[in-house]
Amino acid sequence: MPHKNLKQTGFDEMNLSPDVFAVLQTVGYEIPTPIQTLTIPRMIECKDLLGQARTGTGKTAAFALPLLSRINLENKRPQVLVVTPTRELAIQVAQSFNDYGAKMKGLNVLAVYGGQSYSVQLNQLKRGAHVIVGTPGRLMDHMRRKTLCLADLTGLVLDEADEMLQMGFIDDVEWILSQIPQPTQIALFSATMPAPIQKIAGKYLKNPEKVIIRHESDVTNTIHQKFLMVKNINKSDALIRILEASFHDGVIVFTRTRNDTMTLTKILEEKGFKTEALNGEIAQAARERTVNRLKNGSIDILVATDVAARGLDVDRISHVINYDMPSKIDPYIHRIGRTGRAGRTGEAILFVQPKEKWMLKQIEKATLRKIEEIALPSNREINEKRMDAFKNKIYQTISTEDLCVFTDLVESTAKEQNISISQVAAALAKMLQGNTPFLPETTAHKSAAKKKGTKAEIKAKSPVAPKQKQTPARLTPNKIAPTEKGMERYRIEVGHKHGLKPGDVVGAISNESGLESKFIGAINIDYDYSLVDLPFGMPKNIFNLLKMTWVKSQKMSISKYAC
Repeated sequence: MPHKNLKQTGFDEMNLSPDVFAVLQTVGYEIPTPIQTLTIPRMIECKDLLGQARTGTGKTAAFALPLLSRINLENKRPQVLVVTPTRELAIQVAQSFNDYGAKMKGLNVLAVYGGQSYSVQLNQLKRGAHVIVGTPGRLMDHMRRKTLCLADLTGLVLDEADEMLQMGFIDDVEWILSQIPQPTQIALFSATMPAPIQKIAGKYLKNPEKVIIRHESDVTNTIHQKFLMVKNINKSDALIRILEASFHDGVIVFTRTRNDTMTLTKILEEKGFKTEALNGEIAQAARERTVNRLKNGSIDILVATDVAARGLDVDRISHVINYDMPSKIDPYIHRIGRTGRAGRTGEAILFVQPKEKWMLKQIEKATLRKIEEIALPSNREINEKRMDAFKNKIYQTISTEDLCVFTDLVESTAKEQNISISQVAAALAKMLQGNTPFLPETTAHKSAAKKKGTKAEIKAKSPVAPKQKQTPARLTPNKIAPTEKGMERYRIEVGHKHGLKPGDVVGAISNESGLESKFIGAINIDYDYSLVDLPFGMPKNIFNLLKMTWVKSQKMSISKYAC
């Protein structure tokens, strides 16, 4: 059933339990999505359901809300089973059940998946769980061991069935379905309906209601989506560089918590950005004033949480920056929808940590868009932007202000001191700038000028690293710079010929050892090997780990460097 011309039904008309409905009111859910409108009433009536919808449509709430509404809390045995293709999704769905059941006193939701200790899961299963969310393999293990009893099961959900088919779990899914008691309500959700999925549905579902959610238009069509890997990068520094290098109008930066909004706002304000925070603990009247300031241009950047930004509609938003990865697809869609409005195009930038790559893939799947990876803006880009901005301020001041008094003052100062007017102007600019460097010449991975008879000197430094003495990038037997106090020099068997850059070394060492980049000293890259200075007294286990670490498809084979 497509959702075109769908009659709108409110959550209050869906016969949800009072506890579940109360949670929806608390979190601000007002209008059901199409899949929720079509699914919830049918699942409340205990009908089997075959749903075709992609991630990001509100699918989890569509099955979680009705299933939670009929759970008997006095019965501690599993009554709902949700099968997911990945452990990440299992954790996410379990959290959703906990969120929607927050007012159900005594509700116990358990996620079971591979890679987690059996003993932990066994202890939790013994204590009892009303809802089990798990991956096929681990669920089968518990069912065969008789540690998971499904005798009281009333509802089963197969989530992202096509993904389970693609991952080779379809036989496991069939086995699980063959073991469940009858009658059990079954809901199968899949973005596509290939033949094997249709076969399972025909075999195990009883006269299922069919729900098909078609996407005739997509908000993301007007939004350029990009992502930045923030491995071994100071996120606030990265954000500042992006803001400095981009031509933006209004910007919303999304963070995970209230504290994050306040902290990041302070950092941006100190850098000269007109910024305010918006979070759930700010009074409604104050929120409205903040939004109005964003609309009229009094501020340019809003640092907000999801709750505070719900329903935010400001036409001048040119950029949405997901500073923290959202935990679900729905918030991501909601966030980026704050830009690209009223026929305009917008830009959405997502900060991604290595452990969050799985979520990036889920977002791409949900939006049907390949998200472009970007690099941090270079010093050159930032320098050009700063100089352009400075010149524009000068032009604007000349065109809008009465400068007669200051003109006389500058001319008289130049004459009295026998200096040029340009020198006076430069001094005034320096006074305005203060001690903060105007151009970022000392931030990460700097190249020194070439010297006669040697190659360019290269040194890796974190943007927040303490100042260090410049050391040669290429060392020869006849010219070796001494190591700094408290540091030891190591050799790695990767160099220029492998395409190695200082950032590669910093990333590999930081990722494997946990050592912050600011504690990594000089990095000197030669043709087929490199030298790196690390803190004195490296633990043996870390040293052995780094010996096996790969960088640029080469094993580092780290060893102490003998001068």
